[in-house]
Amino acid sequence: MENKAMERLVEAYLGELRRQRRGRFWWRMTLGVVLLVVVFGWWGDDHSAGGGHGTHTALIEIQGEIGGENGVLADDIILALGEAFDDQKVKGVVLRINSPGGSPVAAGQVYDEIRRQRTLHPQTPIYTVVEEICASGGYYIAAATDRIYVDKASLVGSIGVLMDGFGFTDAMQKLGVERRLLTAGESKGFLDPFSPRQSAEEQHARRLLGEVHAQFIDAVRQGRGKRLKEQPGIFSGLIWHGSSSVAMGLADGLGSLDFVAREVIKAEAIVDYTRQDSLTDRLTRQLGVAIGTSLQPVLTPRLR
Repeated sequence: MENKAMERLVEAYLGELRRQRRGRFWWRMTLGVVLLVVVFGWWGDDHSAGGGHGTHTALIEIQGEIGGENGVLADDIILALGEAFDDQKVKGVVLRINSPGGSPVAAGQVYDEIRRQRTLHPQTPIYTVVEEICASGGYYIAAATDRIYVDKASLVGSIGVLMDGFGFTDAMQKLGVERRLLTAGESKGFLDPFSPRQSAEEQHARRLLGEVHAQFIDAVRQGRGKRLKEQPGIFSGLIWHGSSSVAMGLADGLGSLDFVAREVIKAEAIVDYTRQDSLTDRLTRQLGVAIGTSLQPVLTPRLR
């Protein structure tokens, strides 16, 4: 009996050693994978898009909503602009835009950066090429560029601002639901969707929207200058197809990316300077979004 008991103890001890070795092995493997992700993520960010190329056209893609949780970040566009304009091999920059709009703050930041880079690098032109749609915040950015090229069927314009939401007070009354909202500050529950509408709050919201709209209009007028043929409805939020946008002075002509690189910039080779998120960037960004979502207001102005 003692021998069997001793054997069991020895087997248990050896089994525990094996489990510890396996645990250390998998821990080391996991650490190695994490280090590889960090190293390659860092390496992927530390590069020059135009390295190894001769004189070329720099491309920066703006695809999708501008700003927001999953949209194109203004910081990424600004970094790409800096890399493109600082590259002495770049003969011209093209923004290829396919965007319905987004944050007026993000669009304004990119607009200002384009104008700043044009001041620093007056010899390097920047153009916009519109794909399917260049509306609202997308057009805000495009207005800062030297020329805007569209397809005849592209959708262009939507120079307006909106703030949308829902009201649930009637449904709450029917269901017998009581809203209990406590605030410190009489307007802290501004436009709360579960409270009755307040005319003073709505008037204040309309003033805010009007001020942002005026900033948008001013940016378009500055960017387009005398080319803009102002007419009723042009700043109403309506959109037009590409051919009409050229006639109205919202755009300058019909043309694709290849056309602009070849015929306008005269540098047929195209190098993509669009910022690409590494795996570490995406994980960090998703974590930041998860933490920040609860801090965002329900209603924010949007160029869309």
